[in-house]
Amino acid sequence: MNLRDQPLKAVAAAAEPRAAVVVAVFATGTYRALCRGGIDRTGTASVTDRTRFEVGSVTKTFTALLLADTAARGEVSLTGRIAERLPYAALPRGHGRAITYEHLATHTSGLPRLPPGLLLNGLPSWFANPYRSFTPDMLLPALGRAIVHHPPGTLMRYSNLGVGLLGRLLADGAGTDYGSMLRERVLDPLDLADTGTAAPAAPDPAYAVGYWHGRRRPPWVIPALPGAGAVRSSAHDLIRFLRAHLDPEDSGVVRSLRIPLAEVVRIRELPAEDEEKSGLAWSVRTLSGATLYFHSGATRGCTAFVGLSPEREVCVVALTNSGVTLRSRFVQSAYLLLRALALGEAR
Repeated sequence: MNLRDQPLKAVAAAAEPRAAVVVAVFATGTYRALCRGGIDRTGTASVTDRTRFEVGSVTKTFTALLLADTAARGEVSLTGRIAERLPYAALPRGHGRAITYEHLATHTSGLPRLPPGLLLNGLPSWFANPYRSFTPDMLLPALGRAIVHHPPGTLMRYSNLGVGLLGRLLADGAGTDYGSMLRERVLDPLDLADTGTAAPAAPDPAYAVGYWHGRRRPPWVIPALPGAGAVRSSAHDLIRFLRAHLDPEDSGVVRSLRIPLAEVVRIRELPAEDEEKSGLAWSVRTLSGATLYFHSGATRGCTAFVGLSPEREVCVVALTNSGVTLRSRFVQSAYLLLRALALGEAR
């Protein structure tokens, strides 16, 4: 048994016993991956580091890069107000006119976590996917009913609505849909062939099947807010995505994304009472000289974690085809692996 795999096995052990798991690491210039289980629980095929999992809110890191790219092209300004792109009836109440694109990407907009009406609308499909029946035409009317409870930029409050709206505004501004825009501007330039937003229409061995409390879940769809949680990806692609963030000026990074990648990892000091730091969408912590950028995600059937430390040139990806439960330790275990690698406590 390779002792270097022990930290990866510790993360896998934190997943549900019957779940498929892929844990991948880039550290000390070396890539390695641990894969366990099958794409479903019938023994059809084993997962690999190219198997695609639903990554949930990890999607937000892709949307953040899409925003930075759009800003680098001069199509929007990070500090531009979104009110300029919204019909009057869709302006959130309260401080809605003051919200900027950057506020949406840093969860400081003051918007609620979810669009008004989504939970009630989603009750019939709560155990499968409460987002499924909330359609794109419902988003702007719901936004007009949302209340911004504090001035934008003064508090950090996580908002699926905020980042989902960001994805919608960027795609509308480009005259396309979110998935196509992401493909053209981020996925293809970074050669992320396993990554996209489309749900498999039929069982496909390229995709892991999700489970929640042991029950098979249908493919995750989020039609009104794809920028908040629609991406599917493999550990292979996610490590490649993370490595592009380690040193955006590296000659190996596609030129068109060097400035956007640098913008995404630029640290923003959030309001003092929150004692938080943030990139665009990324959570940030600094420990003993190592900066950790990380994000987790969950759908009804899958759980994901991604993280990196630029100073230590470390990247960690953890994916499993089991949705979050109250006893889940998977994300915390993956974060501890990132921390240990960045601090030299694991190799």
